[in-house]
Amino acid sequence: MRTFSFCLVLITSAAATAAEPWPEFRGPTADGHATSANLPVEWSESENVVWKTPIHGRGWSSPVIWGDRIWMTTATPEGHRLSAVCVDLKTGRVVHDFVVFEVAEPRDTKQFNSFASPTPVIEEGRAYLSWGSYGLVCLDSDSADVIWVRRDLECNHYRGPGSSPILHAGMLILHYDGYDYQYVVALDKETGNTIWRTERPHDFETDNGDHKKAYGTPLVIETPDGTQQLISPTSKGTFAYDPATGEELWRVRYKGFSTACRPLYEHGLIFISSGFSRSEILAVDPTGRGDVTDTHIRWIEKKSMPSKPSPLIVGDYLYTIDDRGVATCLEATTGEKVWQTRVGGNFSASPITAGGRLYLFSQTGKTTILAARPEYEVLAENHLDEGTMASPAVAGNALILRTDGHLYRIEDQQHAADGE
Repeated sequence: MRTFSFCLVLITSAAATAAEPWPEFRGPTADGHATSANLPVEWSESENVVWKTPIHGRGWSSPVIWGDRIWMTTATPEGHRLSAVCVDLKTGRVVHDFVVFEVAEPRDTKQFNSFASPTPVIEEGRAYLSWGSYGLVCLDSDSADVIWVRRDLECNHYRGPGSSPILHAGMLILHYDGYDYQYVVALDKETGNTIWRTERPHDFETDNGDHKKAYGTPLVIETPDGTQQLISPTSKGTFAYDPATGEELWRVRYKGFSTACRPLYEHGLIFISSGFSRSEILAVDPTGRGDVTDTHIRWIEKKSMPSKPSPLIVGDYLYTIDDRGVATCLEATTGEKVWQTRVGGNFSASPITAGGRLYLFSQTGKTTILAARPEYEVLAENHLDEGTMASPAVAGNALILRTDGHLYRIEDQQHAADGE
């Protein structure tokens, strides 16, 4: 079972575009799955690179793709200028590159984050770009004309923004989980006006503002009884809301904070990463109401689970790569450990899966490709000159990969020549 926010759009527009859109963080099904079976297995700075385009500034937002346009955000390292960048998918040419917001006194992100970490969300004719409380803009995705702006959504991110917006039922939905304010807001995507706003509970087992901030991106699901739920991870717990009204349906509590991973919904279970300091993966039955911590958690895995890279589910198995390079395969419905192996390196980007393979992108520029099956097997290791913090995107048979200073289109040249 997958999420459905973009299903109708994809059905009606896929034939008109060169490749299936990659419209939001973690792709068209919000879970890191790419339908292509022909993504490259081997590449380097001199092999299978179709183009390589410099991207100025410092930003960890993932690229999003609609038609032949790739959009992303960036910022000056100190956060005084926040820019939007659009690149042509076919050629790598920069189509638009301009400052959207200027910030007189940005807060220090230390070295934990960038000022341009939230991933945009895109649809036909519109791109929605967020820099957290520093600014939110809706652009015409072709002309780059500004349609509306919001800069009044208060939040001290403290370590920098990270939560990405999503689209659902005519609304743009965002998390603002900071040191001071913690809330979820739904805006009219046409005007930017607020439709509903739901405050997080301020007494949620902590008075420490640093433990209230989070970087999670929500997920809209539909349960077997037809109920729609907005699954909304944050520090110290995850909430389920009615996406139409923001009314709380249920909550589950945990000890983690600064939660960043996007949840998954498969096999009738919600899979949640609790975040820092020591992350756990929880499998939660979403059919309860109220506080379901003691009644609806089906299993918990505590050893070497990720705080930043979101997990993947392929078939009956859940795969993770933790921040310190330990890869794990679990049975999704039971949590039973199948294998756990040190890949090595440090990881922030969320992995993707395509064609029976898992793609793991490290902060040093190394990509490890594993077989997506319950036997551990390394298929390839590839190296680029720069590291990767941003999660990748996919366009047809091409991998769109953002490194510290460049955007790459990586594609098997044989498949490209054959027109596959």
